[in-house]
Amino acid sequence: MAHPVSPLAPKTHPDLPEIAGVRLATAAAGIRYRGRTDVLYVGLDAGTSVAGVFTRSKCPSAPVDWCRANLAGGSARALVVNSGNANAFTGRKGADAVTLTADIAARAAGCRPAEVFVASTGVIGEPLDATKFEGVLEECAGRATGDAAAWRAAAEAIMTTDTFPKLATRTVEIDGARVTINGIAKGAGMIQPDMATMLSFVFTDAPVAAPVLQALLSAATERSFNCVTVDGDTSTSDTLIAFATGKAALAPIAQKDDPRAAAFAAALEDLLVALAQLVAKDGEGARKFVTVRVRGAVDDASAKRVAFSIANSPLVKTAVAGEDANWGRVVMAVGKAGEPADRDRLSISFGDIRVAHEGARDPAYSEEATSAYMKGEDILITADLGLGAGEARVWTCDLTKAYVEINGDYRS
Repeated sequence: MAHPVSPLAPKTHPDLPEIAGVRLATAAAGIRYRGRTDVLYVGLDAGTSVAGVFTRSKCPSAPVDWCRANLAGGSARALVVNSGNANAFTGRKGADAVTLTADIAARAAGCRPAEVFVASTGVIGEPLDATKFEGVLEECAGRATGDAAAWRAAAEAIMTTDTFPKLATRTVEIDGARVTINGIAKGAGMIQPDMATMLSFVFTDAPVAAPVLQALLSAATERSFNCVTVDGDTSTSDTLIAFATGKAALAPIAQKDDPRAAAFAAALEDLLVALAQLVAKDGEGARKFVTVRVRGAVDDASAKRVAFSIANSPLVKTAVAGEDANWGRVVMAVGKAGEPADRDRLSISFGDIRVAHEGARDPAYSEEATSAYMKGEDILITADLGLGAGEARVWTCDLTKAYVEINGDYRS
């Protein structure tokens, strides 16, 4: 079911440049949707290193199990992604479907099945008919390219309830060599990642060894995708995989403490933050993009838990949707977080307007000014606990009637 494009969608989408060693193609295999692409095939040159982070759900999908098992190999030659069916909670049939998918893709790519990575998104609990990939993946491999149109089509093929494709690219110069990082993502609901987001795939021509890539990806994820929530629900399918073809004119980065790794890590994190924010801006039914910032906590971990308590509160999110500066709900969310807090040290601001201070309404509080601020699309909520140096920031969206409608009709 198509949904109106989020008003928070970017006005334009970037044209992603080619990355040597990466070729993409999409197809319509009839997985669930009619009349739209639902399969993405990515071919990768030999020598491509791989790293990934995945959901911590205790009910992971069959593709997540497959990718985890093969990540230790450190190399990748192909990626297959389908939308419309999550292949989660599908038992032995689900595992067999992944194995068949990898076998078909391996023949198309001329590699071992263990070098094929698989991801699925969509309805949970319905068996995936992997025989639909027969012929389709081989045909994709034959026409795959790396141009901007192929990247845009790839981002569109993995969408489910998303209302716009999510793409980002970054470049960084390392030792005089130009390194490119491209990324695509999907996600609009069932979003509070724990080591990933719904689905995201990152590709670079940097020559980064798999163990280093894994360390950098995990660290960057903690400060990007693991700081976004739409509804507080963690998917069974959360997958973030990075592929490094090593085609850039640069000596290999084989150690995490290599000074060149820091420049690459900064660009990688910047790209992941951009994708994570796009997920929040496409939250199901979203009309407001919300940044929750917590300061003055006892440590950063505590600050993050308080921030999520605010960002996931239905009362806070509906107040934002109603353009109501109801700071009392933020007080509630801080108090229920289970983290150290002191009512009489707490300050709360909406944007640059401090609305509460030291356990009471700020003496200079202006309802008119705050109400005007709440009419904007980008909302910043800051809670200063006044206890220490811990801080964190989380991105979310408001909670509207459309969220209920989208999820109520999802399988209808």
